[in-house]
Amino acid sequence: MPSSKRGPPASPISRASATTEGATRHARQGHQLRHRLLPGGKDSRPGFDPETARRELRIIAEDLHCTAVRISGGDPERLSIAARHAAEAGLEVWFSPTPCELDRQQLLPYFADCANRAEQIRAEGAPVVLVLGCELTLLCQGFIPGDTSYERIKALSTGGPRVWMKLGKIGKQLSTLLAETAADARTRFGGKISYASGTWEQVDWKPFDFVGVDAYRDANNAGAFAKQLRRHFKHGKPVAVTEFGCCTYTGAADRGGMGWAIVDHTTEPPHLTGQYQRSETEQVSYLNDLLGIFEHEGVDSAFWFTFVNEQAVHRPGEALTDLDVASYAVVKKLPSGISGTTYPELGWEPKEAFHALAASYDHRIQ
Repeated sequence: MPSSKRGPPASPISRASATTEGATRHARQGHQLRHRLLPGGKDSRPGFDPETARRELRIIAEDLHCTAVRISGGDPERLSIAARHAAEAGLEVWFSPTPCELDRQQLLPYFADCANRAEQIRAEGAPVVLVLGCELTLLCQGFIPGDTSYERIKALSTGGPRVWMKLGKIGKQLSTLLAETAADARTRFGGKISYASGTWEQVDWKPFDFVGVDAYRDANNAGAFAKQLRRHFKHGKPVAVTEFGCCTYTGAADRGGMGWAIVDHTTEPPHLTGQYQRSETEQVSYLNDLLGIFEHEGVDSAFWFTFVNEQAVHRPGEALTDLDVASYAVVKKLPSGISGTTYPELGWEPKEAFHALAASYDHRIQ
């Protein structure tokens, strides 16, 4: 059965990492940083300031002690800018184009352009891993029914056997596309390549150097989580957890990748669908638990989803509109015009998970 899926707006282990997204290393320690995903045609980061990206990547490298960062997003030019800033900060760059709402015919030229861009950065001396997409069966058209990412997420989550019985066929279609994409990328890019797969996606990993999986633990898979993760090692290749994370409220750990789905976006402004108890402690516990599992299982890299969520503004005292409650980020975005105290030049403040991540990664690189 398919695992739950975290929603639009997103670290590795063997070296420390982050997703702007970021990573840790058990080999890499990382984090994830996202720039302009367009799920459902919506821009997740409408304001992109290269200098802010440069500063945040320095923080990921120097204060979070990450050694790698997953730069993900849909705009190839923004990816190139952020990736160069990451390289300047001394981070290994996981260059992760993440197209949304494209069809299969549009994906090949899109990834060809991104492979060329990643090679330019690698040729300048930076360590670069090219990640050829993320959960394409959900984020792009032509695999799972639905006109938008949101509709496809709903179809996967609620479709039952009618959808699940088709996952084998969908996996073959995806693997055919990925093989063609990887073969073309090899002619353009001289570094290692991977793909960020959803746990429901049946991928042929022969064309890739890393097995990449977005691994969210929730109430449904908690008992089998480590065993399910272990299966990815059967391909004889290093395993990278390309995403993992937890939102910031009591009960978020049980929801895992669907923790974001407590926001009603049909209203203006968007608001939470009920009363949720904010809990930064729950986010920290999830982080520490999964880092321990990844290290025990020998995961090469693990990227926390995510560093900042520009759309999830923290509004203390406003229970229904404190959207940071539904955010996976390790920092809380402040209302427009308000600066943080830890980093006065930036419009966010670290959460407890920020400090826990920094302490964990610092320990692993000692």
